Amino acid sequence: MKMQKIVIAGCSGRMGHALLEGVFNDEELVLHGALDRADSSQIGRDAGEQFGRETGVKITADLAAALQGADVLVDFTRPEPSLQYLEACRQAGVKLVIGTTGFSAEQKQQIERAAQDVAIVFAPNMSVGVTLLISLVQAAARVLDQGYDVEIIEAHHRFKVDAPSGTALRLGEAAAEALGRNLDECAVYGREGVTGERDANTIGFATVRGGDVVGDHTVLFAGTGERVELTHKASSRATFALGALRAAKYLATHQQGLYDMQDVLGLRK
Repeated sequence: MKMQKIVIAGCSGRMGHALLEGVFNDEELVLHGALDRADSSQIGRDAGEQFGRETGVKITADLAAALQGADVLVDFTRPEPSLQYLEACRQAGVKLVIGTTGFSAEQKQQIERAAQDVAIVFAPNMSVGVTLLISLVQAAARVLDQGYDVEIIEAHHRFKVDAPSGTALRLGEAAAEALGRNLDECAVYGREGVTGERDANTIGFATVRGGDVVGDHTVLFAGTGERVELTHKASSRATFALGALRAAKYLATHQQGLYDMQDVLGLRK
């Protein structure tokens, strides 16, 4: 079996660290490149140094050099650098796994256009458990389509810069699709003051930020006399890294197209 040659973006960050560890522990993957910001103190160091191993792969800000000969770039950074990686990968013919969140609608369209040239797995959450949760939310919404209010509660660490989380929005989309609604039209992102009675057709979002919470998501279906709660709690970034690397291996048999984790796990109906 041919080993997938992986480039990790943002390799000195929390997710970058988890991705590097995941690559080192996977016999089907090999680290090909490690990217970081030009002002990072890690530039020039061996990417395996923090793990007590020598890989021969130096951390660099030279995107073109890192991509040369690579198979897949895995990116969990921020929208602006992600789009730079996207264009460079499109030109170099390198596939992408994008776990970055906070993209605008226009930026998501750029990803869709790039997928006409290279294969991309794009998902707001790479966790296998969260991907299953999305399918469960869709199934629950089809059954609880009358008389149940849908609310989504998410919690993340104090450093997260976007809200609601991309995962919370994807869960909202899943519920809205199953209910025949448009999330852009029915979402409620904050309540304050005298709001009046709840509109039964809305989907509400509540956001918590604090401490070192890796990521908690609950979809609540509240009816008369009962509640159904579907919850996923992440205790380690390793779950996202392992899912992303699973996605990288999925791309080995795809040359173009836009996919998500439901495709990777075979849950797409």
